Amino acid sequence: MPERLLIIGGDAAGMSAATNARRHLGPDRLEILAFERGNFTSYSACGIPYYVGDVVGDVDRLIARTPEEFRDRSAIEVRIGHEVTEIDLDGRAVRVRDLATGVETREGFDQLVLATGAVPKRPQLPGSDARGIYGIQVLDDGTAVRDVLAKEEPKHAVIVGGGYIGLEMAEAFKLRGLQVSVVDKHEQPMSTLDPDMGALVTKGLCDLGIDVYLNEAVTSFDTDSGKVCGVVTGQRTLPADIVVLGLGATPNRELADKAGIPVGPSGGVVVDRRMRTKAEGVWAAGDCTEKYHRISRRAVAIALGTHANKEGRIAGINIGGGYATFPGVVGTAVTKVCGVEVARTGLRESEATEAGFEHLSVIVESTTRAGYYPGASPIKIKLVVEKRSGKLLGAQIVGREEAAKRIDALATALWNEMTVDEMLNLDLSYAPPYSPVWDPILIAARKAWSQVQETLSEC
Repeated sequence: MPERLLIIGGDAAGMSAATNARRHLGPDRLEILAFERGNFTSYSACGIPYYVGDVVGDVDRLIARTPEEFRDRSAIEVRIGHEVTEIDLDGRAVRVRDLATGVETREGFDQLVLATGAVPKRPQLPGSDARGIYGIQVLDDGTAVRDVLAKEEPKHAVIVGGGYIGLEMAEAFKLRGLQVSVVDKHEQPMSTLDPDMGALVTKGLCDLGIDVYLNEAVTSFDTDSGKVCGVVTGQRTLPADIVVLGLGATPNRELADKAGIPVGPSGGVVVDRRMRTKAEGVWAAGDCTEKYHRISRRAVAIALGTHANKEGRIAGINIGGGYATFPGVVGTAVTKVCGVEVARTGLRESEATEAGFEHLSVIVESTTRAGYYPGASPIKIKLVVEKRSGKLLGAQIVGREEAAKRIDALATALWNEMTVDEMLNLDLSYAPPYSPVWDPILIAARKAWSQVQETLSEC
């Protein structure tokens, strides 16, 4: 009789674990059953703002594989619209509710994968439970917002918080012709950037005609017949027909907490390098887990589909009898907001200080192509570097077209613990349509190394 593997969560981490376990063990040795509370599996959550903004017109284009395809290609059964409400570790079973009928069943397991993802942060403020206020995390959220745009034709959209998804949704609403406001309690949006780099993002938003209100905390939401109609701060009330929460997300740890599966200081489920939890036969992967940050050497919670897919793969290989480990993350992320490309990797200044590094920072301005070549766009690169050693600790990029993907070279240098001195002679490609003869990365490394030498001469 085959062992039984249950998967809780049908997106990147969960289904990657399922498919990789299946590659190692056939249906005669391993039965795989996945539960997904939403209506979609294996979809691109990162594509939701582009679907809402009608850049992507068909929701099916965001779906990599349907439940039927998992069944037919891989003998993996996926039950959508089913929510796991309890894990019984002693009884080796979970309790599942069919959301359409309300019927609850008990399903046994030999091994279990927690891939419950993350949940949007929702402020506990007056009116915060009103209709028309959305946290954008799963594809069902995106389809709901797009339906509202089509049926209700809202005029005013307010984004609360300046995180990645919030600002991407601001652009999506602007593309759909709404009047858009962004409210953020911080000095600048994009708190994963240093404030001086975040200011460039603010300028991009304003240039597109989006109203930005910084250093303003939301205090409540005005409602009319149970529906949001305004966002209230200490300084003003903004009209709102639709509100999106861009406050970030936290690991969805509820099931783990109730089952007694340990959760770490980051808020994510604790796993080892093979994605095993502290509970026998229980694995976890994706946004619900904490990750090891290779630069700060600390546990962090970072919600990204890239990590989720990799962690799911690692879990699946190990469940299938192979051996694989996940080496950690450096926090690389990229986005585009209103024509401004934004990227970051490693530690920003405050994080480097918190991790105990003595550091310095440099900023350089350049162009994405040779200055004389048509289409050259501005790019600004910031490096955070350890004093004396010159070791790269983090990098940020803000620019126009063809700027942000340069972060990959910096992430690779960071991953391999390079110093800015070593980076100076990287053999980066050059041709006028793609780069100045001195790529902006090399200019930044050269400037950083000059500052490192100055600190050494002062010792």
